[in-house]
Amino acid sequence: MDWPLYIQGRFVHESDVNEIKDLLACRSDWNRTRFSIALCERWAWQRPDGQLKDMACREYLRKLEALGFIRLPAPLTHGAHGTRIVKVNVDRSLVHCKLNALTGLELVDARIDRADEQLFNSLLKEHHYLSFNRTVGRNMKYLVRSADGRPLACLLFGSAAWKAKDRDLFIGWDAMTREQNVNLITNNTRFLILPWVDVKNLASWSLSQALRRLRNDWLRRYGEEVVLVETFVDRDRYLGTCYKAANWQCVGSTVGRSRQDRAHKLSVPVKDIYVYVLEKGFRRRLCND
Repeated sequence: MDWPLYIQGRFVHESDVNEIKDLLACRSDWNRTRFSIALCERWAWQRPDGQLKDMACREYLRKLEALGFIRLPAPLTHGAHGTRIVKVNVDRSLVHCKLNALTGLELVDARIDRADEQLFNSLLKEHHYLSFNRTVGRNMKYLVRSADGRPLACLLFGSAAWKAKDRDLFIGWDAMTREQNVNLITNNTRFLILPWVDVKNLASWSLSQALRRLRNDWLRRYGEEVVLVETFVDRDRYLGTCYKAANWQCVGSTVGRSRQDRAHKLSVPVKDIYVYVLEKGFRRRLCND
């Protein structure tokens, strides 16, 4: 084995693996979560806002186990379980008008108020074609509401795709720099105009409003700025019209495999890759190792 390895944004030395083995042997009563938290504290592995990189550490440990270096405690649960989402009833009467007739439109951070977040989760789960179970990692949830408080649209921004060939070529990334800086990108993973809302240009307005505040909101919540936003548009369903109208740029397409398809056997729809630049010097930031 040639040391060091490079896993989950960290160089891994043989001494690191031995330290993990010793800690596992001493703390055989710990579960995986308790162990990853302890390791983050031991190595001061944290985000710029001071929060521990617990999820990254767990993935790091799983990769070391897959390589045969360590053996982790058995997981407490098996399979992915979404957060229980309570259905919220809303007014479903038709909204059909011009955008300028909707005075008092506002875009709000749905995570600030518990009721707003429950509403957001419920609407996405019921009405988005991909449904919704839970968010993993950093995320921003925005609700678009009319002056009388009726929800009209939902936008979810979360973790960027780990790999996307055409996106990575556009940025100029090699694998190591991508792994280190992918946290500077966010992905618009869900965008929903509610089925009973028929307002021309509301979609592009909603995107524009979200992008105006996304960077500052992200910095305030996570202590770090994002410099680029991406999204993947299923070309069999949509033309990407609202993204084009909001000045997003199409930089290529996916290859028709999901992020979980490590055996290259699962075929999924090809999606167009759109990006929106939040900082002029984004390439310098993203390619800085």
